[in-house]
Amino acid sequence: MTYKKPELLIPASSLEVLKTAVMFGADAVYIGGEAFGLRAKAKNFSMEDMKKGVEFAHAHGVKVHVTVNILAHNDDLPGVEEYLKELKEVGPDALIIADPGVFELAKEICPEIQRHVSTQANNTNYATYQFWWKQGASRVVSARELSLREIKEIRERIPAEMEIESFIHGAMCISYSGRCLLSNFFTGRDANQGACTHPCRWKYSIVEETRPGEYMPVYENERGTYIFNSKDLCMIEHIPEMIDAGIDSFKIEGRMKTALYVATVARTYRKAIDDYLEDPQKYRDNMPWYLDQISNCTYRQFTTGFFFGKPDEDAQIYDSNTYVKEYTYLGIVGEQNADGLYRIEQRNKFSVGEVIEVMKPDGQNIEVTVQKILNEEGEAMESAPHPKQVLYIDLGHTLEQYDILRRKEEE
Repeated sequence: MTYKKPELLIPASSLEVLKTAVMFGADAVYIGGEAFGLRAKAKNFSMEDMKKGVEFAHAHGVKVHVTVNILAHNDDLPGVEEYLKELKEVGPDALIIADPGVFELAKEICPEIQRHVSTQANNTNYATYQFWWKQGASRVVSARELSLREIKEIRERIPAEMEIESFIHGAMCISYSGRCLLSNFFTGRDANQGACTHPCRWKYSIVEETRPGEYMPVYENERGTYIFNSKDLCMIEHIPEMIDAGIDSFKIEGRMKTALYVATVARTYRKAIDDYLEDPQKYRDNMPWYLDQISNCTYRQFTTGFFFGKPDEDAQIYDSNTYVKEYTYLGIVGEQNADGLYRIEQRNKFSVGEVIEVMKPDGQNIEVTVQKILNEEGEAMESAPHPKQVLYIDLGHTLEQYDILRRKEEE
């Protein structure tokens, strides 16, 4: 049976990570500000970087989707309008929108950009999909609570041209509240009245009484409180079922993740999808490699979420002993200079004589020994202790721009 090739949609928190996602196998990337609003954060895309990102992605045949999934208050709407006008000039391929009012503004201001309906709109049935199609949406992101059986029924009841996007990997947001809760609760000062004590900057977890030791992270900003599953979604073993359900786009969650994480997940899912479509047996044979690669980039346990029904306490792929490897992200290979050395903006310390790995988009992981490190002035260095320092390195091996450098840490 011939299946339509699903899109692999990868998150990018910065221009550097966007380029990594593109080079390591993304069909599309999604970018923007903070996940639930337009407020600036350190890793937001500036408009200038957004333009550069769209140009880079389009030059490599990759699409760019921009999140505008704020749940807007009246005071937000003028800013949303200006933002949409700026995005019209940038020219992304799609906008990801949750709020019906914002959806209508986008339809008026930049009708040429496709409108996708965010998972935050709680899209749990085929009638909702039909509604959004009539409003002009080309794609709807399924609610995380849907099973594959439900998604397959939605596929059968919506126009063939309409696309379904579903999360395939990453953190599972399992609860959403439209109010800031923590400040009021802990200090009696109301965040919604401008008196926030910023308890959202403290770290919290929720523990359910029948699951001691299983911590569910809580994240909060001025727009709401978000509770995440203690386990990450991972569907690498179930790509055939995802394709069979009629899902058009496989979405990786990954707000604010490093280039190493994005490269690892993008490369692994890229190969798994391509292998399955080429030969299902090849996909099955390579499963140990996929699982090994995915386990390298997280300590969290994995779950299949709601795809096979409501999850219970045993809904996971691995037990806690699976995470035997951790890699430290060292940097991305840049251009080669006249002396044959490669430019790198270092992310973590490494030293001459140290064995590190070169991670390539084609699936290769090559062990190399650091031969030489020079600073920007051409002075030799024994180690690179300063984050974001620009260095020129010799690893005794031919490298390509955008290769990832990482170091395997001992247990």
